[in-house]
Amino acid sequence: MDMHTVVVGTSGTTAEDVVAVARHGARIELSTAAVEALAASRLIVDALAAKPEPVYGVSTGFGALASRHIGPELRAQLQRNIVRSHAAGMGPRVEREVVRALMFLRLKTVASGHTGVRPEVAQTMADVLNAGITPVVHEYGSLGCSGDLAPLSHCALTLMGEGDAEGPDGTVRPAGELLAAHGIAPVELREKEGLALLNGTDGMLGMLVMALADLRNLYTSADITAALSLEALLGTDKVLAPELHAIRPHPGQGVSAENMLRVLAGSGLTGHHQDDAPRVQDAYSVRCAPQVNGAGRDTLDYAAVVAGRELASSVDNPVVLPDGRVESNGNFHGAPVAYVLDFLAIVAADLGSICERRTDRLLDKNRSHGLPPFLAHDAGVDSGLMIAQYTQAALVSEMKRLAVPASADSIPSSAMQEDHVSMGWSAARKLRTAVDNLARIVAVELYAATRAVEIRAAQGLTPAPASQAAVAALRAAGAQGPGPDRFLAPDLAAADTFVREGRLVEAVEPVTGPLA
Repeated sequence: MDMHTVVVGTSGTTAEDVVAVARHGARIELSTAAVEALAASRLIVDALAAKPEPVYGVSTGFGALASRHIGPELRAQLQRNIVRSHAAGMGPRVEREVVRALMFLRLKTVASGHTGVRPEVAQTMADVLNAGITPVVHEYGSLGCSGDLAPLSHCALTLMGEGDAEGPDGTVRPAGELLAAHGIAPVELREKEGLALLNGTDGMLGMLVMALADLRNLYTSADITAALSLEALLGTDKVLAPELHAIRPHPGQGVSAENMLRVLAGSGLTGHHQDDAPRVQDAYSVRCAPQVNGAGRDTLDYAAVVAGRELASSVDNPVVLPDGRVESNGNFHGAPVAYVLDFLAIVAADLGSICERRTDRLLDKNRSHGLPPFLAHDAGVDSGLMIAQYTQAALVSEMKRLAVPASADSIPSSAMQEDHVSMGWSAARKLRTAVDNLARIVAVELYAATRAVEIRAAQGLTPAPASQAAVAALRAAGAQGPGPDRFLAPDLAAADTFVREGRLVEAVEPVTGPLA
């Protein structure tokens, strides 16, 4: 486990802290200010609970059952019951990092002091995360409104010592056993606390934050593979000139063009654009790479703005306000997060699509300007990378289906009380699949482009120093170069890992300097 410690205060958290906790096991501490805010807001809830007038979430039922006043003798049971009944997820288990992000972000809101939860409940949440205990959360159960209800309920169930959870050794056991093994006492929920643990956009937000981290790497990697493909196709780098991008000043476009120029610096291949098979212009997939990659980068930047706002938010219903009021609201609606999750699925699909078009061009002897068919060693006897492109095409087709927005859908629930929902959890789940697929698509282009660059070198042309660094690092990672046909899946898997772990970017930056 990473020994880095994340201190949770009253004013939200950062994307970096989410990733540190979710993926790297960073420890969590509650700040003094957070403990004080928790205690102060709890006094307000306790005072309201003592009054005869009903207060939503404190002394009433929930959702369509909010009209029933609940007496003091049933309120603890009410809070337990909402957790048990809402822990109704189905389907495969959700990934450990997603559950850790979900729990951490719920703790972030609880620590704000706007939920009325006692300090000891927040401390138990931190203790469970620090112990490496991960509740079993299922794929289906959130409509992205009133929060990610079923996923959060499964997490709350673990705090109560009920249901199943995964221990730090990866074994799934009854949650009560795991808590006991780590010296953690189960929580006895009081007024409003069950509701406060369930009412947030934390699952979709955690997945958004992690997708942004992954996509930043993949967009830089795609700039590199686009440059390698341009080089292998003897394309011109003149279209990357800064003055051309300055007259259409989309920020991401200029960044991608600059990245590509840095990768191509010193290339002996790009000056052959008008040689034996002269071209007036390169194909769109080559010439317009900065425009497509850049538009995606700008979409990432907008999504990061939305994520930042949400990370600074306290999402609950009702909320405890600084003046002592406890007010119902609609801040749990996931629309802002759901929209950008869908936007990212769209740009990821388009990035995958343009990568595949360049790969196909590298393999087609009629359009590759002197490369062998399918980059094969002995075409006819060898099939080369023919089926690698099939695999890439299948992934791109899947990406297009995943780009259909979830947030355009809604389905009424809770006896029409919750009659418009965001489907943000679904948007996040499909985006995770899209990000995984995009890494594979970029990896196939990298594998084809590096093989093509090596073939050009064998033809007597000198690739750019950054290209040579990429080729050498990829070969060292286990993805082999040109030669007779072999079992290809291991090579593609090695390329996928190489891209996914950010090692392509790391390989070229000693030559190019830091890439954006």
